[in-house]
Amino acid sequence: MNTLQVTVKDRLAVIQLNRGKSNPMNAEMVKELTLLIKSVDTDDNIGGLIITGKENFFSAGLDLIELYDYNQEQMKAFWADFINLQAIMVSFKKPMVAAISGHSPAGGCVLATCCDYRVMAQGKFIIGLNEIPVGIVVPEGIFKQYAFWIGQRRAYQSLSEGKLFSVDEALQIGLIDEICNPESVISTAERQIRKYMQLNQAAWMQSKLNMRKKLIEHANADQTGTLDQLNAQWWAPETRKSLQMIIQSLKQKASPL
Repeated sequence: MNTLQVTVKDRLAVIQLNRGKSNPMNAEMVKELTLLIKSVDTDDNIGGLIITGKENFFSAGLDLIELYDYNQEQMKAFWADFINLQAIMVSFKKPMVAAISGHSPAGGCVLATCCDYRVMAQGKFIIGLNEIPVGIVVPEGIFKQYAFWIGQRRAYQSLSEGKLFSVDEALQIGLIDEICNPESVISTAERQIRKYMQLNQAAWMQSKLNMRKKLIEHANADQTGTLDQLNAQWWAPETRKSLQMIIQSLKQKASPL
């Protein structure tokens, strides 16, 4: 795996996103994460999964700099793979906890909200979905997933303006479940997931699937219309212009003084 690091101990798998400073998601990371999560879900020797990032970043979301240069076929495949990853994660039957080690906007927030529980490091970090200001269409499935945790009204309002939340705000609205010191984010996540793993697993997993039934049905439905919307908007002239400005800003921030 080029973009992920995996450890397994006492039936608990930990996947660390490991791509660059901020873990931006490209086609390779999405494919690797999909394959690995599917493997963990079917491995009888693994009872739970923690997903984490690195210091200061869980994931900054999609790698706009790389994605901007994809051709139309590459971008079409990327959107299909990303929507499929969301479906795989939403349908994951075992306990899955996000150990959010730092910033988690956009795609990072999508990954986190697929999990059953979210522990986030204390600090001046942000989390939320800001697709619309970037020029990306919000799929219905992502809205439903967001609303599952924070309620439809708040999800609608925050998505409409692309609002990002501080750590304390995220806890207050139910977007995350717990705050801890950055150095203890993994141990805190492990404490929670071990509680899940100690319960009757057949009952726990079937109950999880029952409680997520509508999310799972929608995530696994035909996504042709959603993919058409995503692709059309991505290549719209106004979106390309907006992306150019965002990418220029990102490159300036990354450049040394």
